[in-house]
Amino acid sequence: MPRFEKIAEITPELNGAGLRVGIVMSRFNQYVCEGLLSAATTELINRGVAHDAILIATVPGALEIPLALQTMARSGRFDALIALGAVIRGETYHFELVSNEQGAGITRVTLDESIPVANGVLTTEDDNQAEFRMHQKGTEAAQAAIEMANLQRALRA
Repeated sequence: MPRFEKIAEITPELNGAGLRVGIVMSRFNQYVCEGLLSAATTELINRGVAHDAILIATVPGALEIPLALQTMARSGRFDALIALGAVIRGETYHFELVSNEQGAGITRVTLDESIPVANGVLTTEDDNQAEFRMHQKGTEAAQAAIEMANLQRALRA
């Protein structure tokens, strides 16, 4: 039932059938990243994205994610992209730098290339937090990618 009489509303759609999804995963903190990847790919498949409609590319670290995303976006081969990585706080300022720059880079790709990019890069205080959150974050990133790809299609229709 619509919220408002006589006002059209687009409802969230989590059916991934027919969607093409690119995933960029950082290899730094690989155990956590593999957990993110496992959860994301499982959710994509469970939501109807075909196995052969998913492409996974890996990069050395979180700062390299935006460039790979941008290249994928510009290829025109994908309806949505997913960024996966884990930035875990250490004892230096490097954590803040990497966290801020990778996030800004991912957002820039989304806006500059007009393609949904689900940010599944964890930024945590320690390994335990990252391991605790990896499955949920990977699942949520896949759901966000599907929902936003479907929303973009609906808005352009």
